[in-house]
This record gives sequence, structure tokens and C-alpha cells, in this order.
Amino acid sequence: MITIPEIAHRLSSLCTERKFVEAYTELFSEHAESIDPNYKNEPLKGLANLLERERQFLSIVEIHDIKVSEALFAGDYFTIILSMDFTVKGKGRKKIEEICVYKVEYGKIISQQFFIG
Repeated sequence: MITIPEIAHRLSSLCTERKFVEAYTELFSEHAESIDPNYKNEPLKGLANLLERERQFLSIVEIHDIKVSEALFAGDYFTIILSMDFTVKGKGRKKIEEICVYKVEYGKIISQQFFIG
């Protein structure tokens, strides 16, 4: 079974390569949940829903730069800091920095939560 550090490294690599859909498909459980302040912190459940939201986001942005920090680990959790410079169609350019917290069970990410700085 894949370890949590291996999952964290793979997620960081895929994000750096801007392969977000692949990250979800490869690393997340079918029953994964996401809590995102951009969506009123209301949990979104199910891999299909996470993929749909990601595709919608990617359809309205142009990403200029992404940086991912080294992961930190605690039990079944890991966290990274993701910095992104992007332009939202019709709204202009933005730079964000967020703490991303992930929980892993049975070799898959089962939850993610974002805290935007």
C-alpha cells in the first residue's frame, strides 16, 4: 500500500505539473470530502463532485505559476502550502497562498480542507 509521504509527494508533483484532475483521479477516495472557503466552507462530498468542481475552476482560469511547499505529517494527516498566481476570466489576476490539510485512509485521500491566507 502507498504510504502517506508517497501520497504527499505525488500530490505535490501533480500540482506543480498542473495535473489537478489526475491528482484527484489517482489519489482520492471515491467518498472524499472537500471543505473550501471559496465555496462557503460547505463540505462537498464524492470524487465525482470534486472532479466536476475542479474542471469548472480550470475552465475559467489561466494559471501563471504554482509553488508547493514540503509536506508536514501528523498521523493520518499531511499539510502543504500551495501558492498560486492565476487570472480568472473576466475578473483579473490573483495571487493566493493556502494551507491545504489532507487526511489519508487505506492509501487514499479521504478529506481535504483549505485555509486561505
